[in-house]
Amino acid sequence: MTIVVGTAGHIDHGKTALLRALTGIDADRLPEERRRGMTIDVGYAHFALPDGSELDFVDVPGHDRLVGNMLVGAGEIDAVMLVVAADDGPRAQTSEHVELLDALGISHGIAVITKADAVPSTRVTEVREAVEGLLARTTLAGSPVLVASSVTGEGVEEVRQALAVLRDRATADGTSTTTPLGPPRSRLAVDRVFSVKGRGLVVTGTLRGGPLARGATLRLIPGDVLARTRELQVHGRPVDSAGPGRTAINLAGVEPADVHRGAVLTDDPAIVATDRLLVGLRRALPDRLRVRLHLGTAAVDATIGRSGRDGVELEDGSAAAILRLPARIAAGPGDRLVLRWAAGRDRAVGGVVLDVVPPRGISRRRQTSGRVSHLAEKIVARDVAAAELARLDLHGALAVAGSIALADDVAEVATADVIEALGNETLTPDARPRLVEVRARGARTLRRLATLRRDEAALAAEALIDRLVERGRLVRDGEYVRLPGADRRSPAETDPALVSSMDRLALALAVASPPPLQDAARTTACPDEGIRELVRTGRIVVLERDLAWETATYRAIETLALDLARRAPLTPATLRDATATSRKYVMAILADLDRREILRRTAPGHVPGPRAASVGAARGATAVGTRVGDG
Repeated sequence: MTIVVGTAGHIDHGKTALLRALTGIDADRLPEERRRGMTIDVGYAHFALPDGSELDFVDVPGHDRLVGNMLVGAGEIDAVMLVVAADDGPRAQTSEHVELLDALGISHGIAVITKADAVPSTRVTEVREAVEGLLARTTLAGSPVLVASSVTGEGVEEVRQALAVLRDRATADGTSTTTPLGPPRSRLAVDRVFSVKGRGLVVTGTLRGGPLARGATLRLIPGDVLARTRELQVHGRPVDSAGPGRTAINLAGVEPADVHRGAVLTDDPAIVATDRLLVGLRRALPDRLRVRLHLGTAAVDATIGRSGRDGVELEDGSAAAILRLPARIAAGPGDRLVLRWAAGRDRAVGGVVLDVVPPRGISRRRQTSGRVSHLAEKIVARDVAAAELARLDLHGALAVAGSIALADDVAEVATADVIEALGNETLTPDARPRLVEVRARGARTLRRLATLRRDEAALAAEALIDRLVERGRLVRDGEYVRLPGADRRSPAETDPALVSSMDRLALALAVASPPPLQDAARTTACPDEGIRELVRTGRIVVLERDLAWETATYRAIETLALDLARRAPLTPATLRDATATSRKYVMAILADLDRREILRRTAPGHVPGPRAASVGAARGATAVGTRVGDG
């Protein structure tokens, strides 16, 4: 397995020269870098280990004005090689680079004292002690400190051997924060973009997660544009499949203007474009502090939000905050980051992304120290399943795979509210609430507890009622719902004459243009208790006080209306002609389908609504259409 090792250190301490001695590659690729003898932008190199595997190197600038470019490379490394010149010893950028590596949580590394040929051995000893002391208070504490000369070659082979050991340590660490959270998916943060004559757009970066095959389709974020991998190269060689490490991709299907440093190519649905992040920080920062955010290869301005519920202190002594960005960037849960600012001491702090779509609205009330701490704990532990549950608990409700998941406490409160409503003394067996009314009650409760749109709340309320029915806590009677034991012995069970009158009334209403309900009841000699029993058992559908249909007939009209609406916006006139009825019936039907969200009213006509999928397949409408129109 390949790991990516970044160089770090003060300007002119020999980072690029050491890489050239190790790999034979000059990482200073820009003409200006070669002319000035200093690294300006990130450079890249690699070399093969004795076992045939390869190490990738990212050579970062050491100048204080180029720290931003340094973090472009450091944001995507697994380990570090800190370089300190024996004649100078640790300098300003040495300390700053170590501070930034500590902020990023880099814990695997080696330090190399270069230019050993230019100073006496006593000086080398002094510098070694200074480097060990510098690392001792960081995540790199205890890293090996070696001595080498790029001029004479002294110690270069020992550095190669130490890098092999470093590779083994880093690959054995299964909790590396450079690995995307979740199943192995491909993810490449773009650090270079250029065109090759005859081939088109090429991007490079460090591939993370799962392997990437030639011909695969990836999402380009931000922008959510689909891009095809026309060709892959690793270390200048074409390959059919690339594993984690430095990779070049020849892209098809995207315009050069769509791609830039900081963009991400991925097949991971957890990576999204966002301008608002919930993050965990090693220490609290002032509210409204303006900082520079470095995440992956992206660098953008950001504003700290720690007022009100955003200013959460976590149980481990760290702090949470909301980062607000002027533009969207690609981010995923578990991504590590660094914040930098211009003034004062300790001008950098490390952190991790906890939520790429933080709570809004009502759900912000749930943003407590306990909940955010629990989420942070599971993300740091790379426990994907537990982190998803912790995020659900933080939000109260989340859209998941086309449905709405509810946190346990939210589901319990909504359940209690529904059951309380059904147990109300006004909801007797003779005046049972319709399922749509109970669902609406549950949806209103859910919207008071979590941030949900109306359609999401209705979907969640219905799913909740379905679960209660499955568990025996509710009973569904056709279009109605009740508590177990709330029903009583039906009069129809003991009165054959009543049963006969109910059958006659249901038959009279089994037409597209039924007579007024009370007229039909008188004609069929069906008393009021028979009408109530037909309603309770779901044999008839009553839309208005004197307007009702036999249920199967009404369902056929409903399916026909939805089928027509799927073809083109449905007008009252179209439905009237299709059912051979009149405007009186059509307007009542459309109003009911509108209220139940089967259809949705628009200016051109009715179109399928959020709950259209609950109605039978459209092909069924053709089969019943003749019957409906024959009324």
